[in-house]
Amino acid sequence: MLLAACSPKARIDCTVADAPLSDIELRLLDVNMYKVLDTVQTDASGHFRYALEVLEGQPEFVYLFRGPARLASLLLSAGETAVVTADTLGNYSVEGSPESARLAEVEKSMAAFARKMNSDAPARELSAAYIAYYRECTRYVMQSAGSLTVVPVLFQQLDENNPVFSQHTDAILFRHVVDTLKTVYPESRYVKGLEKETVRRENAMKMESLLQSAVAAGYPNLILPDVNGQKVQLSSLDSKAVLLHFWDSSDAAQKMFNLDKLLPLYNRWSGRGLQIYAVDVNPDKSEWASVMKSQNLPWINVNDGLGAASSAVMLYNVGTVPASFLLAGGELAATVSGEKALEQELLRILK
Repeated sequence: MLLAACSPKARIDCTVADAPLSDIELRLLDVNMYKVLDTVQTDASGHFRYALEVLEGQPEFVYLFRGPARLASLLLSAGETAVVTADTLGNYSVEGSPESARLAEVEKSMAAFARKMNSDAPARELSAAYIAYYRECTRYVMQSAGSLTVVPVLFQQLDENNPVFSQHTDAILFRHVVDTLKTVYPESRYVKGLEKETVRRENAMKMESLLQSAVAAGYPNLILPDVNGQKVQLSSLDSKAVLLHFWDSSDAAQKMFNLDKLLPLYNRWSGRGLQIYAVDVNPDKSEWASVMKSQNLPWINVNDGLGAASSAVMLYNVGTVPASFLLAGGELAATVSGEKALEQELLRILK
């Protein structure tokens, strides 16, 4: 009871002038969707008060709805009292909560853009409006990277399938913002959610770059770090044949495969032009490093620590490991399965 009494609170003091004796639903933002927090009823003058727990350093996005209509958007910190004046048409103002006031301005800009894009304006005019708004949002995000109000800006959608920030290079902007926010709100679930989206976008940007390089190389290029953190480029290898091998260092059978099968193969063929580029999909890089140290494998071993989310896994459509691909003459020569098939391919290529 004592702990509950001392829990930090944020308070809402709201008047919706044209909504007397109405149910107002309070919704909490849960990363990218709403979760109903509570329902309150206004008095005869359209007024209500509400208090909710907000942890120090972890502001919460809270939205007020009357039926399907959103009345106000708030970004509340512990100890604040947000005084909200609203109507049922979506107009509102906030005092007592600086970040909520900033969010209100962001929401107005977003709403104006949505109205424009849903209008019957000519396509050229809509395209110009999108470019202008994209630049406006980018400028705001760069200038306000330490404010959580940038989160809804970065997650805006033109429609269900088209985000406002749709360029692969937007990942650079996302990374700048999330690294800044982590210094201000390290425990915020909104920042953690934004980091997941940032990593997804960074992978997509990397994949786009690698796919473009695949046109010249004849296969998707990979640039992954070795056990010393040095990045090794697959396309830089000048061997006659390269065995691209995906495996998992946390699997005992696959560790034994290195010593029982791959090492004899490497010793037999490396002198005739074979190199192995082994990609570990174990996200625990410390475990991988320990295996590398104990096995002392002579070929190239890399791991980006992203596991199944690695762009390397997606580029080569690896569903299960181990999986191997043979590269030769600047081309993807074969997807190999089994020692006999691999030996036959090596005999053909390295004869």
